[in-house]
Amino acid sequence: MDQPTRLRTDHVSEALGITHTAPRFSWTPPQDTTRQTAYQLTASNGWDTGRVESAAHSHAPYAGPNLGSRDRFEWTVRTWNVDAHGVEQASAWSETMMVEIGLLHPADWSAEWIGPDEPVIPAPAERPGYALYRDFTLEAAPESARAYATAHGIYELFINGRRVGGQELTPGSTSYHSTLQVQAFDITALLRAGTNTVRAVLTDGWYRGTFGFTRDVDMYGTQTALLVQVELESGGARSVIGTDESWLVSPTEIAAADLMAGQQVDFRLLRDSGVPSHAVLREGSFDTLTGPVAPPTRIVEELVPVSITRLPNGNQVVDLGQNINGWIRLSRLGTPGHKVTLVYGEALGPDGDVSQDHLRPIDFRNPGQFLAAGQVDSVIASGAAGEVFEPRHTVHGFQYVSVQGLEEDVLPTDLLGCMVQTDLERLGTFSCSDRRLNTLHEIVEWSFRDNACEVPTDCPQREKAGWTGDWQLFVPTAAYLFDVSGFSRKWLNDVRADQWENGVVSNISPSPGADVISADFMAFTNGSSGWGDAIVMVPWEIYRATGDTGILAENWEAMNRWLGFIRRTAEGNRHPARASVSAMPAPHEQYLWDTGFHFGEWMEPGGPAPDLFASKSADNGIVATAYYRHSAAIMAKVAAVLGKDAAALKLAELSENVRRAWQQEYLLPDGTVDGGTQANCVRALAFDLVPDAKRAAVADQLAGLVRNAGIHLGTGFLSTPYLLPVLADNGYLDLAYELLMQDSEPSWLVMVDRGATTMWEAWDGIASDGSARQSLNHYSKGAVVSFLHRYTAGVRQAPGSAGWEDIIIEPCPGAGLTSASTSHQGPQGLIHAGWTNADGVLTLTVTVPPGTTAEVRLPGEPAAAVGPGTHTFRAAAPAIGATTSADLARSAL
Repeated sequence: MDQPTRLRTDHVSEALGITHTAPRFSWTPPQDTTRQTAYQLTASNGWDTGRVESAAHSHAPYAGPNLGSRDRFEWTVRTWNVDAHGVEQASAWSETMMVEIGLLHPADWSAEWIGPDEPVIPAPAERPGYALYRDFTLEAAPESARAYATAHGIYELFINGRRVGGQELTPGSTSYHSTLQVQAFDITALLRAGTNTVRAVLTDGWYRGTFGFTRDVDMYGTQTALLVQVELESGGARSVIGTDESWLVSPTEIAAADLMAGQQVDFRLLRDSGVPSHAVLREGSFDTLTGPVAPPTRIVEELVPVSITRLPNGNQVVDLGQNINGWIRLSRLGTPGHKVTLVYGEALGPDGDVSQDHLRPIDFRNPGQFLAAGQVDSVIASGAAGEVFEPRHTVHGFQYVSVQGLEEDVLPTDLLGCMVQTDLERLGTFSCSDRRLNTLHEIVEWSFRDNACEVPTDCPQREKAGWTGDWQLFVPTAAYLFDVSGFSRKWLNDVRADQWENGVVSNISPSPGADVISADFMAFTNGSSGWGDAIVMVPWEIYRATGDTGILAENWEAMNRWLGFIRRTAEGNRHPARASVSAMPAPHEQYLWDTGFHFGEWMEPGGPAPDLFASKSADNGIVATAYYRHSAAIMAKVAAVLGKDAAALKLAELSENVRRAWQQEYLLPDGTVDGGTQANCVRALAFDLVPDAKRAAVADQLAGLVRNAGIHLGTGFLSTPYLLPVLADNGYLDLAYELLMQDSEPSWLVMVDRGATTMWEAWDGIASDGSARQSLNHYSKGAVVSFLHRYTAGVRQAPGSAGWEDIIIEPCPGAGLTSASTSHQGPQGLIHAGWTNADGVLTLTVTVPPGTTAEVRLPGEPAAAVGPGTHTFRAAAPAIGATTSADLARSAL
């Protein structure tokens, strides 16, 4: 195609209602060219860059007329490109992209915050939904109309009975104390001459509903509220209809709605709604309102049941064949006035019915007790024609639904599973000759998609929480498979907002903020290594994936505050066990981070059960100090990218001092790790903690630990993503493949062989007897598929590269594979590598996009540097035991 494609404004493909007045523009150059030499941007508001001599095609800054509220324009771009013969040609103009600014200032709002009058607030999870509405009359349909809407709670907006837009769970999940998203909708086509009605349905949502493992309630407030402003334009005049005390409130069919507990619907309430009351004014900020920075959340897929089974007890168990995040849409509701209950779950019990026992969280306030799993909906039909149950004010993680109380048989045409996620663009693919590895890759993708609902959650059922540790582990994998740049930027806004005054990074974001979290009885768990380091590691990985320095600049201050917390803790505290040995600290101890709470490696196979309270006083210095070094090293790189040369030198010096301290404390004279575990050996190599002369000793130690475990992994939460790359980079590629292909516990393929459709939290999530344990939808262990992309298929970024400008293609066949391929739609364009191994010959075909240099490495052959285009290479198939180039593990630094 002879034109730029994939136009983006600030990482989003839909820029309606944004509130950033200095947007940046990106595009993908035409693909049948060698490189871009210049570009020209032009906009419908008169801005025209003219020809700009530049190869840059990402994050070009807006420099047109100052942008104000409601301003809108279209932009387009063309490029000048050099072809394979060195001839420069101008491309065709791209398609246009619309940009529309939302309401920027509190003064732009004439609408007021309103809500239902609730003299008595029902108990959590028993609170109903309310309809807030008003009628208005138009002499004629307007030329243009917009609705701006947000809520304290979850809202749906309707104009004349028609639902506005296709977004779900609006206004979305953010740290509401600092940021509340406003959705802007084009409602021109929904309005008519005569009487019109604007109506919103309001429920608790994240604002005051139950949330998370501990089922916290009223996290941001005790009262829901709505803010809607409808603006009508005709003939250059604007009229406004906003929420105020004239709006009416009535009950809805939603008898109760809660994100964790579920949604209860009684359609009879619509005919018995009584006399409406007037809305009351609510307190609400206009300063925290913001437009979108990430793609919206939508129903992205609908699944038809693969089976429906009637049990002897009368319950009907629906199997979607896939664990998803979302809800069901049910059109067969049974006898009017009779309750039908829907219990959602990931597993079946011995009786064949849905089991939720493994999803019940521990009640920390009552030791030995467990909280309810939630995920239960119900519906009562009124008998009116066309009634369909779709609980859009809750969300569940499930593969199975137990339909209870419905005498009629549920047919496949009666029910659909609605997959709900942030609508992320797919960027990466993988396939190979092994069916089980393909299945593994598929279930990892599903597990991430199920947990990409507004924020990167840990699991979509038990917690739905944006744990920092999970995302820092998985973001490199996610960024290869999907465009998570805007998604991550939105989440990082919350991480910064939730950061404590002393620099501690909250475990979970969004959250109600440091003042609330620090007063919680579990507050001590915040500030852990490997979790708080997300504020450093996530921006760095997004930068590497996109080349966007803006995300580094946005988070630079927060990174420094986190590192300052680590440094003060390391310099000002000393673990009692170390102090009992020597009253006077050794000089290197100022660089040991060995006090405070740390989760540690977390959930190592065969290790002790996690004990949060014991971890308050445990010595996790070998883990925490490793992350101290790692974050300092990354920050030195960030400083260099941002042109902060003095800071880069100081951070590099700090990083090296911490590295030497780690070596002095935890490395034995023979080069092995003291008290070595697989996890600590992996981290020592992946984080470059070991001197080059000792790397072989630690690699040998790690290999021995793996073999002593019967070729089983022994890594926990933090180090599992690095395990296979570290082995491959240090002379143990075959052992890495043996671990990958292991099919007894603990291993990835156990999940495949036992029918998993998403990744499990525990290696034995489904035991050999079929019983379930912990969450069956945790993506973190799925980071292993990066090994398939970077080693098996062989595509990775070169050290020092960002935005995939320089790549290395080095296939590392193993495990008897006869073929593998991967692709990634990077900022430059499509990267592809595919190889086959037949008759002792390895044949590799690669596609390199414009503006990119690739170094192709094949066994027994000199490295070849190639540019844009498609290239084919052949070499003798590698012998068993061949090694790889050891630059991947360190490239993160």
